[in-house]
Amino acid sequence: MRISSLQFGLIVAGVLLVAGVLLYNFWVLRRARARHAPREAAVIAPSTRVEPSLHGAGDVMPEAVVAANSADDDVAPSSPQQHLAPEIAGAGDDPPWQVPMDEVATLPTLPALNRDRSETQRSERRDSTHTQPDPDIESVVVLRPPASVGVNALAAGMHARLGKPLRWFGRRDASTAWQRLTADAAGEFVEVVACMLLADRNGPASRNQIQAFARLVSELAPTLPATFAAPSVDDEAARAEALDRLCAELDMQIGITIQKTDGSSIAGTRLRGVAEAAGFRLSPGGRFEWVQEETGNVVYSLQNMSGEPFTLDGLRTAALTGIVFVLDVPCVHEPARAFDQMKLAAGRLAHTMGGEMVDDNRRVLTDEALAKTRAAVAKAAVALSEVHIEPGSPRALKLFSA
Repeated sequence: MRISSLQFGLIVAGVLLVAGVLLYNFWVLRRARARHAPREAAVIAPSTRVEPSLHGAGDVMPEAVVAANSADDDVAPSSPQQHLAPEIAGAGDDPPWQVPMDEVATLPTLPALNRDRSETQRSERRDSTHTQPDPDIESVVVLRPPASVGVNALAAGMHARLGKPLRWFGRRDASTAWQRLTADAAGEFVEVVACMLLADRNGPASRNQIQAFARLVSELAPTLPATFAAPSVDDEAARAEALDRLCAELDMQIGITIQKTDGSSIAGTRLRGVAEAAGFRLSPGGRFEWVQEETGNVVYSLQNMSGEPFTLDGLRTAALTGIVFVLDVPCVHEPARAFDQMKLAAGRLAHTMGGEMVDDNRRVLTDEALAKTRAAVAKAAVALSEVHIEPGSPRALKLFSA
């Protein structure tokens, strides 16, 4: 059968139309995935993102929380945010395992802290965000029952799991500070605060999670009974997205790889013995961690270069191609000092194992390259502090947890 030119043209047009629809659907799906992808937490250089804006991020903070935070001098009452421009310039020939942050600018701040206090006082106030509502990184709802209630009345809310961390606080009267509520908290409370984290390394709180949080509070309130004012879901979703973008700009992890100089493998049993002798302990997550005794915080970790978690059974027979020291910059106090400690530990382990420190391209790390990386770590720490996310603080640990 012969095909006329008209029929041929219709066939070609149909094919092009179908191809166009498929390409459009692929583009839409890819954009949706990119929008909701979790923050990258691997030891690689994240791509540059559009600078976020957190104007009025704290405007949804309930009045009661404002008063409590002002009285406690923990987190200053929120107001339209200032904008800072921390300059974090990275050298063009930096090692590829160093996270570049050369285009970060005009980053919004979290509430300003009182800079007139001593370092000890600032540290105490910084850490106190762990035991107070933090309305700039959490969605916060205050419930006011007509009569005081105990924690048993809040059981449904306190045991809820919404995909983002929840915290509950109560206070016995309007003049006292908020108390973190647990299942065994004694006494009764005239006000209760429900808080849900807006962003972490898994990404921003989704609209569904924020709606579920609002529904949880709205279902709990009548059982107390209590009045409350839930923030707008749209506003909270926008805050979550902005906060996640801010944290993604400031996220940095540094890795130093150790490999044998002769190209041979590292025996798992040998690694375990050397690591434990150096003070590392194997965590349930499958990595060796060096923990500061005074605080109990992880300073840096030792991981399998292949990405496979370490296990006691696996280490007995493992032949490792390499191991990686990892410093999670936002999650440690004094990141530059922690980098110095990690560099020293990596050098000692490399010497003991008959290996050398290399970058991701297996190039031996020079003193110059390590100095550049330390400078980048120090600048990243300053950038975090300037937006009032103190490295190693409870606020930072919440935002940069997985």
